[in-house]
Amino acid sequence: MKFSELGVPKNLNKGLKEMGIIVPTKIQEQTIPLLIDNSQIDFIGKAQTGTGKTAAFGIPLLTSIDPAKQEVQGLVLAPTRELGQQIAKQLFKFTKYTEKIFTESVYGGEKIERQLSRLKRPTHIIVATPGRLIDLMERKAIDISKVKTIIMDEADEMLSMGFKKDLTTILSKTKGRRNVWLFSATIPTSLNEIINSYVDKNAVRISIDKNEAVNKGIEHQFVVGDEVNKLDTLTYFLKAQKSQRGIIFTKTKVAARTLSKQLKAKNYEIGLLEGEMTQKDRDKVMRAFKKGTMELLVSTDVAARGIDVANLAFVVHYQLPDQIEYYTHRSGRTARAGKTGISLALVVKQELKIIRDMEKQLGIRFHQIR
Repeated sequence: MKFSELGVPKNLNKGLKEMGIIVPTKIQEQTIPLLIDNSQIDFIGKAQTGTGKTAAFGIPLLTSIDPAKQEVQGLVLAPTRELGQQIAKQLFKFTKYTEKIFTESVYGGEKIERQLSRLKRPTHIIVATPGRLIDLMERKAIDISKVKTIIMDEADEMLSMGFKKDLTTILSKTKGRRNVWLFSATIPTSLNEIINSYVDKNAVRISIDKNEAVNKGIEHQFVVGDEVNKLDTLTYFLKAQKSQRGIIFTKTKVAARTLSKQLKAKNYEIGLLEGEMTQKDRDKVMRAFKKGTMELLVSTDVAARGIDVANLAFVVHYQLPDQIEYYTHRSGRTARAGKTGISLALVVKQELKIIRDMEKQLGIRFHQIR
């Protein structure tokens, strides 16, 4: 299947090709033709992180924009500034060969004055974190009254980060005049409440089942050992990876801080991401990691939200996550865009049951090494 067969216009397809996006993923295959032909419908898409959701909603959104109208016609809501910036960047690249469609991203952690001045320019699409969007609406800097499509990306993450009140404010202010396209890896009860209140009951639902959602390019591995030997096992693995890039996950910020200090003591160039960092420090780490001047990141699940870095060779679960779906969020950061990658879990004997549970629930197969 090619993008042209999904109804993607030539000029957009040219932009995709240039980005190396040639073969549609499952969610793109099912979503793009549907939303290009029926941009007036409400839609709920359930698919894991790393399955190509940005193009799945971005391409239909761009085809629905009228560049001649100088008004905000599309609104994309994302949980973190990193994800927001990433989406805006992708939309900009998709439109390299089309008529000019202007996208602006707004988020907390940047001086609001900068965003106020950028919003004076013509803007067709706004990508926003919910809190900052409401702030700018209250200052009358953004008018969403002409918005035709609201897209909620990583909707479950937005709720788990405490954005429920902001989301209901945004959705209630635009009710009756727009369509909602909602994308989420999971549909928890709190998200169902929003769906029941603000999404059409006849919304089209597409769910990429777990067997299709799990990235076939990821090799899932695990090592069983004692807690005290984990650091040695990790450094042995990192040596074998040479200068490949990857993320090492811990469950707590204390563990993340300790591990990053231990690896620095062993002369690894390592960045730390944890929930209590300032935005400035976080940006500095992410810049170095994206440029490749830093090859390893130690991160907690919360701090990793919204990270999208190309060409990661591996993910290490130094501690297994609390929730099984977090394993998918974590491991989905490697093997993107048709590439392959390793997801390695370091476990103690008592955790073998969790590995077997994950195999059953996620439809994956783990290989034990050494």
